[in-house]
Amino acid sequence: MGYDGLAPGTAGLHLADGLALLRPEEQVFAAMLEGWRNQQLARNLALSTINGREKAVQAFARHADVFPWRWTSALIDEWLGERRAVGNLKRSTLRNYQEAVRSFCSYLIDPVYQWSSECERRFGTHPVQVVHEWNTAVHVADAEADAGKRAFTRKELIALFDHADEQVDRIRRAGRKGWLPAFRDAVLLKTAYGFGLRRNEIRMLDTVDFGRNPDGPEFGEYGVLYVRHGKAKKGSPPKRRSVVTVWDWSAEVLQEWIEEFRPLLATADSPACWPSERGKRIGLSAINTRLAAYRDELGLDPALDFHSLRRAYVTHLIEDGFDARFVQEQAGHEHASTTSIYTCVSSDYRTRTLRRALDATIEAALTPARRPR
Repeated sequence: MGYDGLAPGTAGLHLADGLALLRPEEQVFAAMLEGWRNQQLARNLALSTINGREKAVQAFARHADVFPWRWTSALIDEWLGERRAVGNLKRSTLRNYQEAVRSFCSYLIDPVYQWSSECERRFGTHPVQVVHEWNTAVHVADAEADAGKRAFTRKELIALFDHADEQVDRIRRAGRKGWLPAFRDAVLLKTAYGFGLRRNEIRMLDTVDFGRNPDGPEFGEYGVLYVRHGKAKKGSPPKRRSVVTVWDWSAEVLQEWIEEFRPLLATADSPACWPSERGKRIGLSAINTRLAAYRDELGLDPALDFHSLRRAYVTHLIEDGFDARFVQEQAGHEHASTTSIYTCVSSDYRTRTLRRALDATIEAALTPARRPR
């Protein structure tokens, strides 16, 4: 509490008492947004989360064409209904919009921040909660990703990586610029699959994020990959984890890139494993663009995206017989159920598993039973 008896974020900290406002409705709304932003910063939420919520609230305000103290549940229903019909919103996006408006309204009606009394005094009405249980999308499924999203098959991965290597050779033979960035992106895609990394995890890798594994000396300096920018929980810093090298080729391509080719592209002060031609680090959009271009050139399923490399990593480890707990730790999943969602074992793997089980059953049935002594 402050010296004036008010909590941080209250109206008194944002609106000057005793002074007439030139545009009271707009200024009060702006002060509400500022106070709500400060509240979320105090909760240690990520800036990307805060900015996304604020944009959603502002978009709803533009649609409603009234200020928050005149919002109703009918307005939020109309807005989201229109967004679903016209914008074809995904389930997760719809819930994010609802949560943003719900959070903002909860902030406004909290008596600690005194916005209700301030609006009553200035406008003769007060804000209310407009997002309720009866007009909110229910989260009932473990995973709500697009049903078309899946893992790369082994055949598709081979085609993708071969195509990426061919582009490097083609550009270099033509004597054109761009072969080095193409080589960088080819190694980046292989590393993302080889260690099961998310987009930002692979983007934020530095050359110092690799180390030796005493139980895997054959991998040299690339036996362990240390993820420092893993997916964070709400209000928490990025989650760290270590991923041990599984396949020989993943260490080989990393060593070749970092020790031989990266110095030709990187600036002296850039620690990034994947430097850009125009900056210290490659951007997320460039990663998406490269993968999408190769996928489309090969005529692969449009549903395959960068995250499909991570899905393939988990799937192929399971298919290769790795322990489920080991795969969970490698992927950085807190719960085994999350790992199971990522697992998209192929029909060939299921067929082989069934064949082994049937063969074992038949062999046991045909083997003569031993007589007891």
